[in-house]
Amino acid sequence: MGALNVIHEIGVGIGYAVWIADIAKGMLAVFIARWLGLSPIWVYVAGCSAVAGHNWPVFLGFRGGKGAATIIGVLLALVPKEFGISFGVTCIVVFITHNPVLGLTIGLVLLPAIIWQLNGSGMLVAYSSFLAAFLGIRYAIAGLRKAKEGNDIKQGLIFNREYTFWQGKKK
Repeated sequence: MGALNVIHEIGVGIGYAVWIADIAKGMLAVFIARWLGLSPIWVYVAGCSAVAGHNWPVFLGFRGGKGAATIIGVLLALVPKEFGISFGVTCIVVFITHNPVLGLTIGLVLLPAIIWQLNGSGMLVAYSSFLAAFLGIRYAIAGLRKAKEGNDIKQGLIFNREYTFWQGKKK
């Protein structure tokens, strides 16, 4: 499960469709909570619930994705301007390194500072920090599991090993 897995296993077109659907899932949870007039804390709970439902879906035996796209949707709905800046940083890092995990990590680590700098509430700063840490832990656990199973990890820490940086294509 998850957009990156679909991109790697099935193809780019379907993978991006899944990515958009996962983003929409996170955005929809926030928009519905706001539409119902819930207080900010319950809007945050709705966002976390969308992420939890993605990560541990009942219908798939509680085995889902890592939640990156759903977290993107939640944050995009909550802080669109700040997330836009963060996503711009993410895109630059991915363009240079071809490593989406590194790009998203850097973008999400910077997001709380961007929210704070643009006078966002302390709760939004804390919530975005929590979501970034949660995603980091999910990726760390998945990486440790792959290493333990002896699976080859194609992503290097910085650069994707399948790409040559200076040629911009697969080896």
